[in-house]
Amino acid sequence: MFDAASSPGQNRRSLPPAQSPRDAVPDARTPQARPGKQRDAFFDNAKYLAIVLVAVGHAWEPLKGDSRALQGAYMVVYAFHMPAFIIISGYFSRSFDMRPDRLKRLLTGVALPYIVFETAYPLFKRYVDHSPDQEISLLDPWYLTWFLCALFIWRLTTPIWKAIRRPLPVAFAIAMLATVSPSIGDDLDLQRVLQFLPYFVLGLCMKPEHFQLVRRRSVRIAAVPVFAAALAFGWWAVPRMNAAWFYHRDSAQELGVPWWCGPLMVLAMFGCSLLLTACFFALVPGRRTWFTALGAGTLYGYLLHGFVVKFADYQGWMDHGWLHRPAGEVLVSVLAGGAVTLLCTRPVQRVFRFVVEPRMDWAFRGESAGAMREGGARERGRDKVPV
Repeated sequence: MFDAASSPGQNRRSLPPAQSPRDAVPDARTPQARPGKQRDAFFDNAKYLAIVLVAVGHAWEPLKGDSRALQGAYMVVYAFHMPAFIIISGYFSRSFDMRPDRLKRLLTGVALPYIVFETAYPLFKRYVDHSPDQEISLLDPWYLTWFLCALFIWRLTTPIWKAIRRPLPVAFAIAMLATVSPSIGDDLDLQRVLQFLPYFVLGLCMKPEHFQLVRRRSVRIAAVPVFAAALAFGWWAVPRMNAAWFYHRDSAQELGVPWWCGPLMVLAMFGCSLLLTACFFALVPGRRTWFTALGAGTLYGYLLHGFVVKFADYQGWMDHGWLHRPAGEVLVSVLAGGAVTLLCTRPVQRVFRFVVEPRMDWAFRGESAGAMREGGARERGRDKVPV
């Protein structure tokens, strides 16, 4: 990606080959840089900046109803922050296969954190929000855990997408069919899994040179007016468009529109999201910065920041009138960004590694554990969940 500190044509480096799967949950299980294995600063920077946008977007939810400008900005952020994560997740899943060590990483790095946090969030609401009737269900992802569920399914299907001739059109067809199928229901958040599927498959199809295209100086310059136009459009669209389209969790019929709007919105939303994602990637610095190292801990920030946001909501802190004014909205945004930044740091990773990145060799057959250790020694620094 183009380094802002360099002049055009200078100091540009090719992206390294795609690493194994774990370099992509908002960074679930991305390892620390090791001697002889340099992490690519661009992807760590992109993951950190995207996780900040996720946290800020969640913090805006209790406030946006009182501000048309904030609602417009919210729609713009939701148009690209998860697509960016999912594309990176797909890109770093290109080498995934059914090898035992990779399956073990998928189970310990995605499935187990899903079970832990899918249980923890309802319990948190039950006791902090005094909601004793809050149910715990591993089949109905709660709040932000849907992404782990989706990533688990997408990654398991990776060999299929690598085997078929035209994976992206097939993924689009599945997403379109999902939007006209209200009977899918809420189990495992399959609507989101299927409607976001084209972004993951796009990531699987991408090559390093595709990221280089958006890192050119011309694209970087064009990204600024594109985002400005998107914010203006978002402000205009607030009273005219249902923001639920950006969540990709409902069928067209559930959103109260004719069924044929669903497939059209899949294409329209993909076009808008891809444009804004390209602009986001264009603005991400390619050099090492003060926050580059935080990109290795974005899964921690992703999974833990929800407790901070929900605690503030349950305690009624977001109901103060002054927070619903421009200065208060800015303060909430800064606090959300600062909180998720702290949650991505190494001390937090050390404390919560036992639930986010457990080893669990004891739970697997001897040959699987041996393959895991052998694969880990051979591919240290790769095959991480890319949040």
